[in-house]
Amino acid sequence: MEKYNRQMMLPEIGEEGQAKLLAARVLIIGVGGLGSPIALYLAGAGIGTIGLVDEDVVSISNLHRQVLYSEAQTGERKATCAAIRLSALNKDIKVHAYTTRLTEENARELIGQYDVVVDGCDNFATRYLINDVCVELGKPYVCGAICGFEGQVAVFNYQTTKNYRDLYPDEEEMKKMPLPPKGVIGMTPAITGSVEAMEVIKIIGGLGSILSGKLWTIDLRTLQTNIFSL
Repeated sequence: MEKYNRQMMLPEIGEEGQAKLLAARVLIIGVGGLGSPIALYLAGAGIGTIGLVDEDVVSISNLHRQVLYSEAQTGERKATCAAIRLSALNKDIKVHAYTTRLTEENARELIGQYDVVVDGCDNFATRYLINDVCVELGKPYVCGAICGFEGQVAVFNYQTTKNYRDLYPDEEEMKKMPLPPKGVIGMTPAITGSVEAMEVIKIIGGLGSILSGKLWTIDLRTLQTNIFSL
């Protein structure tokens, strides 16, 4: 347990909490800007089994914010590269790479194997799919989104009936919306993804005040944060 000594010093975690983390199974959907810090910090914290869902490959424009990867991995599958990196960080955990997109056909099988689902994706269609399957299977869903200097995090389907459709009820209208600008500073996903990872740990360990049915936002230009109830 020397590896986790510093976090086990915290009374909110301790040996019991660390045992819960090591027994937990977390599915990360999307290992790009958000998924990189989520995956790194959950692996470092000792989440026993981590699943990574992503069909994309590493590109040079990813590297300013997707800190899991290197220039030498350009063109390689993100999920595979991420699994190698996480296993090198923590040999005690199991990491499963799924080099595929989450679809109607595979979502229930994949999500059903895990305790908590955390979102690092970048489109509404996937978020609605994650949400609906998590509601169906009774899985907590930690959701994050970023744009430019702004980030947001919410927790759905955990000790509440509130879910993603309470935040964005009109699916068809949301899918018609133009894609947001792709410009982003690397620190936006770093901070937002770290908050998502912390919410996962809080859910598993049963500690702190969880963003259940709430939306947290931050603007890095001003460091203004807000929490809204859904």
